[in-house]
Amino acid sequence: MKHYLYLLLPLLLLLAGCSQRPDHPRKVDMLPDIYPDYVGVTIPAGIAPLDFAMADRSVTRIDVTVKGSKGGELHASGSYADFAIDAWHRLTEQNKGGHLVLTVCAEKDGEWVQYNDFNILVSQYALDDYGLTYRRIPPGYEVGGNIGIYQRDIHSFDEFPLLTEMTVPGRCMNCHTARQNHPDRITLQIRGENGGTLIQKDGVQQWLDTKTDSTKAAGSYASWHPGGDYCVYAANAVHQSFYVGTGQRIEVYHSFSNVVMLDTRTNELLLSPLMMTDDLEIFPAFSAAGDTVYYSTSKPCRVPAEYDKVKCSLCAIPFDAKAGRWGDKADTLLNARTHDKSFTLARPSYDGKWLMYAVSDCGNFPVCRPEADLWLMNLQTRETRPLSEVNSPQTESWHCWSTNSRWFVFASKRENGMYAQLFIASIDDKGKVSKPFLLPQRNPRKFYDEMMDSYNVADFTTEKVDFDAREAYRQVFNQERIKVKIK
Repeated sequence: MKHYLYLLLPLLLLLAGCSQRPDHPRKVDMLPDIYPDYVGVTIPAGIAPLDFAMADRSVTRIDVTVKGSKGGELHASGSYADFAIDAWHRLTEQNKGGHLVLTVCAEKDGEWVQYNDFNILVSQYALDDYGLTYRRIPPGYEVGGNIGIYQRDIHSFDEFPLLTEMTVPGRCMNCHTARQNHPDRITLQIRGENGGTLIQKDGVQQWLDTKTDSTKAAGSYASWHPGGDYCVYAANAVHQSFYVGTGQRIEVYHSFSNVVMLDTRTNELLLSPLMMTDDLEIFPAFSAAGDTVYYSTSKPCRVPAEYDKVKCSLCAIPFDAKAGRWGDKADTLLNARTHDKSFTLARPSYDGKWLMYAVSDCGNFPVCRPEADLWLMNLQTRETRPLSEVNSPQTESWHCWSTNSRWFVFASKRENGMYAQLFIASIDDKGKVSKPFLLPQRNPRKFYDEMMDSYNVADFTTEKVDFDAREAYRQVFNQERIKVKIK
């Protein structure tokens, strides 16, 4: 018995030390420099805990107290602030519409320092979606490294693979899209050999060949009609070219692109001459009501030599779902020639109020443009502005809305200029946007230091996606595809 007590004594002393708070730390008149930067952010109640560390890696230990403006308190101490999920949820729910006050102390070279308190606002707006889906891809510009589509529970740290390269070896997958965040309707594309377009309805997979004699390529960059019967795609060819002797690594461009509509009930394509021109129509997205398709279009250029001449206008065209018919006139919302900019990736909010899009100097693939920023248009007034609250000197792109249109997620390379990471921000009735916060992770410094993937095409999902990866493997490699027809 005495032997066991000797073994337990060091552990008991360690636990006692971990629970002991700093005694009379030296106070400094400055905010703590923490990673991730969560100072002054706005979060939804019930989000995963905002664990953080000191940005100074020579700090050996931190001690954090979190107090709610409406009550409640949390404490964390260790090499980083690690908050218990259930306790964090209770505290944020209790302080919905209020704020959290964080007191941070840090130990370095044996001395404790206490910084000025800072606040984290807890929004009155809920974020009830289950989580996010996204593609994770190493920025190696080739198939390999286990490209995969994943889903993440944003209320915890749980991540689950939907389909990865380990399941379908040597295949590139992307353009995964749910019906306005509802996973009862899903589409995604497998490129290359044994390629095909997935249409999944209520858990049942169908793999289609969406290329026809009247279209130049299979469908990609998709958007579902809110009714769930139609899905609109861009039919294009994607290419990569690499810079030499410049700070920019890569340019991605399209040699052609048109927009087509798939009736998923009949597997027929609905074509419009306005969307099948020699210009490059790309990145279609249904409006909240489903009566309009937003898209970008650019004049053909000699790419890659004239990559800097590719400028996309932002347009809209009506669509009648009952009749299954495109409109006969397109409207230009933002003219590339007038503004000398390129407008891409238009994504309307699901409440019909806003249109968010990317603005870059040129090109039709903003994720590779370091100057790409997000802009916001009021769909009632057509007034538009840059989202200075979320933009950074690095790339912002691939944005999508929460189901209640009070939150949006976007990919940014602000952390290191290479890896795109996910940030979430809120928006109020007047279009005011909060400071974004990095997607929370358990032990975030270790996670992001070791994460060698970029996040790509993130989207909210109302519930956990039901996807049979084994069935996808069988369908991909049996090479049987349902051939679509032209209606």
